[in-house]
Amino acid sequence: MFSYIWHTLFFDPVYNALVFFVDILPRGDVGLAIIATVVLVKTILLPVSIRAAKTQKIMREIEPKLKEIKDTNKDDKEAQARAMMEVYKEAGMNPFASILLIFIQIPVVIALYFSVYTGGGIALPEINTTLLYSFVSTPVEVSMQLLNQFDITDRSIVLAFLAALTMFIQMQVTLPKLPPRDPDAEPDMKDDFMRNMQVQMKYVMPVLIGVVAYSISAAIALYFFVSNLTAIAQEYWVRRHR
Repeated sequence: MFSYIWHTLFFDPVYNALVFFVDILPRGDVGLAIIATVVLVKTILLPVSIRAAKTQKIMREIEPKLKEIKDTNKDDKEAQARAMMEVYKEAGMNPFASILLIFIQIPVVIALYFSVYTGGGIALPEINTTLLYSFVSTPVEVSMQLLNQFDITDRSIVLAFLAALTMFIQMQVTLPKLPPRDPDAEPDMKDDFMRNMQVQMKYVMPVLIGVVAYSISAAIALYFFVSNLTAIAQEYWVRRHR
């Protein structure tokens, strides 16, 4: 059952998209095919991505209301929770949108990794014709060199750095700014936790993405790089059109 779901929903679609783009792009450039595949995946996930970006924007807008509720209901956690849920409801916010987007993309990244890195008759440059859809042709030429500069099956410090840099920019753009600490306020574990989480998301996450991207392969670094760029573009689009 797991194998059927894995191949039907994730690996086979990603593999076929890569092979399709390899066939139509110049010199059978698998790196360019990865970029095209990421754009295709992002286009398919665009409704979820926009909803996640809107959720981040709404969080920034309602932050003053949430702070007021916390200050007003310091001693009544139940009333605080009810009031906060009411604010979320009025704002039309879906807090699970961002989480859903992350969970969908994880198997896509894994499918991409297996498509270009593991061999065994499945990974490019070999073509497993038994996995191809009827409308996908077998490429005549397959090149694992991105623009004749990067071997996407090898490590690339340049692409890993770009993946980390764009992730850093994405975090700066999307995460809401926390209000300054009130020196007279009592210690708040929840507030401290949120501040620590945001610091880790802004500074630790980009480093982690860069390390992972460099440790695995240039293909994964390229995926994160293009994915981050599209996420940044979506964030600015949401800000202008909402």
